[in-house]
Amino acid sequence: MEVKKVFKTFRYSADLVWTGGRNGRASTAGKPDIVVGSPPDFRGEEGVWSPEHLFVSSLSTCLMLTFLAMAERRGIEVASYRSSAESLLENVDGKYQITLVTVRPQIGLKSGDALEAARAIAGKMEANCFISNSIRSKIDLQVDFLVASP
Repeated sequence: MEVKKVFKTFRYSADLVWTGGRNGRASTAGKPDIVVGSPPDFRGEEGVWSPEHLFVSSLSTCLMLTFLAMAERRGIEVASYRSSAESLLENVDGKYQITLVTVRPQIGLKSGDALEAARAIAGKMEANCFISNSIRSKIDLQVDFLVASP
């Protein structure tokens, strides 16, 4: 008889309070509040985090953390990690949706010996990132590696 593996479940919460206009304040216990609202494209203000920016940032952050966790398990020493990400918000069948997110991580490695293993991990980042597994948007992941000079 095969034993079924039991996985943990997790819950995350956030509170939101409308502060006027098209802005609000997002909060959760133990973390700083952030001002959220519409982007200027949708009659919002500059300088506030919009759902669109939070969406892209969440995906980019999850991909980074996925890579770092997998690299750590394989003993790969990461020297640096930077990423830029951009989404495409389009009207599809009368509804706006983010159809594409392009993420461009630039990952520095301490040794060239780890390059092939790091590339293999990068090939599994999207499949192992719970945010990418939770969205419908196409993800274009363009990883670039840099190796530290000896």
